Amino acid sequence: MDDSTLTHPSSDPSAITSSRAAVTVLVVDDHALVREGTRELLGQDPSLVVVGAVGSGEEALEAIAARAPVVALVDVNLPEMSGLELARALHGAYPQVHVLMLSAYDDYAYVAEALDVGVSGYLLKTATAKELCDAVRAVADGIFVLDRQISQRLVRHRQTPAPTQGLLTPREVSVLELLAKGYSNRLIATHMSLGIRTVEGYVSNILSKLGVASRTEAVAHALRQGLVEVPR
Repeated sequence: MDDSTLTHPSSDPSAITSSRAAVTVLVVDDHALVREGTRELLGQDPSLVVVGAVGSGEEALEAIAARAPVVALVDVNLPEMSGLELARALHGAYPQVHVLMLSAYDDYAYVAEALDVGVSGYLLKTATAKELCDAVRAVADGIFVLDRQISQRLVRHRQTPAPTQGLLTPREVSVLELLAKGYSNRLIATHMSLGIRTVEGYVSNILSKLGVASRTEAVAHALRQGLVEVPR
């Protein structure tokens, strides 16, 4: 670190280790190349310390219990336990851990479910190294981070008037009824004998057609409009 960095720390957001503890990060991605590349990238920032890099949700839970990272950088698409399911588990068991989703998917269903789970941020894998490091620091400070592209899409959905019941297909109504009962996408897939991607597509269509941003809003709207019955 040169003298100019010490004199003007605000010129480099990562040059903060002298004033506060570094942010500890756990990387969770099932692709080894991406996982190790992300670890190396974050390791170049002196304000961040990668305490581990694992390839599954189960490994992530073990690593978090042992190493207590401040931020968990989680890929949406993980084997067995999805990234969203991991985020939900962490929200309940380790609420102090800030979950930042890093995903190749900008699909509305993924983003809406992530917001429902209560993640601290959602960033696309098209983000630059600086954007990623800035996002990790931001969520560690309690600042919610949402990829700009996704944010613009959510605004457009918010501005879309809610349509009538007739625009939902019978299959979408069936999915909506299961959402109202609190079923996860995986449970819906099992119950309806569908693929998980198919269910995610139905959920995305439902949110888009109803003009809402989350599963919770979709269910609330459906109950108000009488699209589904009150769960018993």
